[in-house]
Amino acid sequence: MDYLPLITAIFVGASAGYLGSFMVLRQMALVGDALSHVALPGVALGLVFNFNPILGAFGALFGGILIVWFLEYRTKISTEALIGLIFTVSLSVGLLITPDEELLEALFGDISAITLIDGILAILLSVSVILIMRGLANKFILSTISDELARAEKIKTAKLNFVYLVLVAVIVALGIKTVGTLLMGALVIIPAIASRNISKGLLSYIKNSAAIGALSGGLGIFLANSYSLAPGPVVVLVSASIFLVTLFFKKS
Repeated sequence: MDYLPLITAIFVGASAGYLGSFMVLRQMALVGDALSHVALPGVALGLVFNFNPILGAFGALFGGILIVWFLEYRTKISTEALIGLIFTVSLSVGLLITPDEELLEALFGDISAITLIDGILAILLSVSVILIMRGLANKFILSTISDELARAEKIKTAKLNFVYLVLVAVIVALGIKTVGTLLMGALVIIPAIASRNISKGLLSYIKNSAAIGALSGGLGIFLANSYSLAPGPVVVLVSASIFLVTLFFKKS
């Protein structure tokens, strides 16, 4: 068994769960799912012009985030609504330009084809994202509780939100190889909502989200390899199964 996809999935899953905990905390669950679809045109361009689809995915995501950030500042339309707009346009463009023979890989991922460089880069970036977000966590939580209070504490909330979305873009781009553009949103959201069922406090909620994400990624890839199944759907089904189990241990 090639352990690189397994280890990579564990780290990407952990970082996805970690970031997802803040996304659910801010009631932005649909944003995570929509952002994963924004990556599709970039993945398609990578497949068509034979360059790394992860780079294409991040480029598309970063461009989408810049557009959302600018329009939100100019129009005061909510982030969720603007991402919904970018999501539908990106998905349409991506489906049009993705070659038919590459469509399944773009939508559902193919971590078995990951290279050593891609794997090492994904692990390093996953750890970096967690460390950066950990440093911003208190400010982000305060801005979630009260935007006015955060500004009174001299926290630049617009800049903070932009940095957070960029971190999400990095993890979504990395996760494209693991579960694909169609399912990456689930790997961000499901570990977080599962963690809410079993966590007593905010700190344990964040840590458990990362742990469930890591377990979902690792166990999903292991089962997919063992039974010759598509990795992306298996990872998501494992994550969903963990969520169902946590319902039996739900904290009141």
